[in-house]
Amino acid sequence: MGQKVHPYGFRLGYNKNWTSRWFAKKDYPAFVYEDSKIRKFVKSSLFHAGISRIEIERAGGKIKLIIHTARPGIVIGRKGTEIEKVRADLRKRFGREFAVEVNEIRRPEVDAQLVAENIALQLERRVAFRRAMKRTVGLARKFGAEGI
Repeated sequence: MGQKVHPYGFRLGYNKNWTSRWFAKKDYPAFVYEDSKIRKFVKSSLFHAGISRIEIERAGGKIKLIIHTARPGIVIGRKGTEIEKVRADLRKRFGREFAVEVNEIRRPEVDAQLVAENIALQLERRVAFRRAMKRTVGLARKFGAEGI
């Protein structure tokens, strides 16, 4: 059987970085599982904000979350109330200190994760799939995507 390389592993070091940046000898499986739970929790609580990816950095007992989103205003909220609520929920649920950083995605029409979620939402709303695909491809090409 042919051996396939995961696209992330293929691009690491060229134009992609790890989504989790930390080192552990003893607690490695627990940290990987906790990272998965953190990502799932943040993604579900802020789904309407258009989150593309969540990077996790650990140092000591603190966890730094870097949230890449198309709508940073929704994540931060008015005067930072929403982000404080998320930080408090994370602290209560996982029992660790969290530092949350929000990065804006300038062109969400070109981001693969956001494009896929947009198509999925359209299909859930029963939009004709050919129309949804053609509109998305046209929009991505218009905003400078080399291929889609």
